[in-house]
Amino acid sequence: MIAMRDVSNFLPMSGFFEELQRRKVYRVAAAYVIAAGFIIQIGSAVFPAWELPNSIFRLVVVLLLIGFPIALILAWAYDVTPQGIQATKSTAAETHLRRNMIVLTATGVIVSAAAGFFLLPRGSARKIDKSIAVLPFENLSDEKENAYFADGMQDDILTNLSKIGDLKVISRTSVMSYRGSGTRNARGIGKALGVATLLEGSVRRIGNRVRVNVQLINANNDEHIWAEDYDRDLTDVFAIQTDLAQKIASALQARLSPNEKARLDRRPTQNPDAYLLFVQAHDYASQKDMFRDTSLKAEPLFEQAIKLDPNFSLAFAGLSMVESWVYHSFDPVPARRERARLNADEALRLQPDLPEGHLALGFSYYYGDRDYERALAEFDIARRGLPNESQAYLAIGSIQRRQGKWAESTVNLEKAATLDPKNQNVLLNLSFSYMARRDFEAADKIVDRVIAASPQSFQARAIKGFVAIQWKGDLSVAEKVFPAVPPGTDPDGLMTLARFWVLRLKREFPEALQVVQQFRGEVLSNTTTAPCPKAFLEGQIYLLQGDEAKARTALEHARVVSDQLLRAAPADPARHGQHGLILAALGQKQEAIAEGKRAVELLPESQDAFDGPQGTAALAQIYAWTGEFDEAFRLLDHLLVVPNGLTVPMLKLDPSWDPLRKDPRFQALIAKYSPAT
Repeated sequence: MIAMRDVSNFLPMSGFFEELQRRKVYRVAAAYVIAAGFIIQIGSAVFPAWELPNSIFRLVVVLLLIGFPIALILAWAYDVTPQGIQATKSTAAETHLRRNMIVLTATGVIVSAAAGFFLLPRGSARKIDKSIAVLPFENLSDEKENAYFADGMQDDILTNLSKIGDLKVISRTSVMSYRGSGTRNARGIGKALGVATLLEGSVRRIGNRVRVNVQLINANNDEHIWAEDYDRDLTDVFAIQTDLAQKIASALQARLSPNEKARLDRRPTQNPDAYLLFVQAHDYASQKDMFRDTSLKAEPLFEQAIKLDPNFSLAFAGLSMVESWVYHSFDPVPARRERARLNADEALRLQPDLPEGHLALGFSYYYGDRDYERALAEFDIARRGLPNESQAYLAIGSIQRRQGKWAESTVNLEKAATLDPKNQNVLLNLSFSYMARRDFEAADKIVDRVIAASPQSFQARAIKGFVAIQWKGDLSVAEKVFPAVPPGTDPDGLMTLARFWVLRLKREFPEALQVVQQFRGEVLSNTTTAPCPKAFLEGQIYLLQGDEAKARTALEHARVVSDQLLRAAPADPARHGQHGLILAALGQKQEAIAEGKRAVELLPESQDAFDGPQGTAALAQIYAWTGEFDEAFRLLDHLLVVPNGLTVPMLKLDPSWDPLRKDPRFQALIAKYSPAT
């Protein structure tokens, strides 16, 4: 009886299907399938064009799957009538159908949910690490001067990969430290650079024939993923680069949007000779130290490339960036600023969507005009087109600290350091930011990373000494730098100035004078845009030694040189500040104060929270040298607390503040701002 009663609870299947038809469930199912298919078809085309992540598309598909049984339930339970949506009238037989419908619906929901489980990305699923470093290619050409060509091939492949947003690509400067390193430890390199894969290769160029061999390597186990050989004409070099980028993206399962694919397919120039000049220029412009001579060598090479191909937009962008850097670093003359802007504009006229063009235009606004908002807008465009370009994040972070947005700045500078973990310029900028905020321990650790990446870097070791002086007043770290420097190493007088500065802080005045008098030039490169007259350094020492006659002779000569520097760049605040100090040393009080105030007016702290305090410090020093002690102490009280101002150890050491030492307010300031022990 029990068995018979259980069977009687189920009506024949024909009755069930008739009821589905009566309730229009078939019609709803067909309409739902057609609509869902249309949505999926549109989504598969639109989502990549909008560069939306695949996970969003998968979520849409899952929701459509789950919605299907829900639509059937609603179709079963409700009818659309002229009076509105109403529950479907039940018949006596339908009571027996409910159990059938519950079972089928539950099955549908379970199947849909299971499909969704497999379609959606899951944290437990194995994910491919889409990170890569393109190591320097070995030059196998008989002509060793073709080394720049091998570097250019590597750099162009790296640049192509960096345009793919779904990849993490380590920037050029960080990988160049592995050039000529012999046998490579893939695991060690992968760990140092934070990547899962490495691309290494070799290039042989004979005339207009190029042979390229590359291997993609798993950095975790040192196994080759694949290898490729290319033997092409020089004119096909761009096709090699594009093909490699696409194969690497495919191997790492990186999504390539239509816009990214279009960028990869575009050739920067059709002229092979122009390309070779561009590669040489780019190599000079990308040197890790970025000294004056290497920057200036890049300039004529870019110009020659443009002369051969007037439509070479990438060369215009490169030339613009060199002009901006030179203007910002050591030659702030109006002509360079104008050339930077014109070349950036031309690059974008030729190719409006060129990310490097927007990067160049951003630097021209930033360095040339200090127009931070327009610069940030351009850098943001460049960052979207070059998502792995550390320079964009470095520039954004550098602007934010000038705006006083220190926390946001540090985030972007750290991002730049992640993309370019061995880039000396990126890391030292990050260190400067920590120093500016008086987090000297963090700054010191960053400098140690630079030294580990570039053990022979004088600049990194010198800055480590600078951190020790600012932090603890410890001169010994800086002193240890000089014996390790090869004889004759003195780029633009930087070594002479560093030796002089340390000896002056030690109050070893005869030794400081001897060092500066051995320098044969008229001016020395400085940490600012104001080259320092050699005679000004001599005049300072003579004054500290009490020899006023020799001091006046030297300082008068320094004033003449400073006048010339000011005429060349009348809007440079650093040159006005330096000129004010020379006049103050000569006893020309009112003129000196006017120059110091002019420096602050040109670059107030409200406009630049990073460099602005330097002008304030120069004015405070002018006040101290001209007897305006009240004003000097007022500014010192500010500088000892504002970011990138003065530190107590420097106030104690620097002879520049000697005129104030006998005033009780001097010791009071030291007591006020000395850290508690």
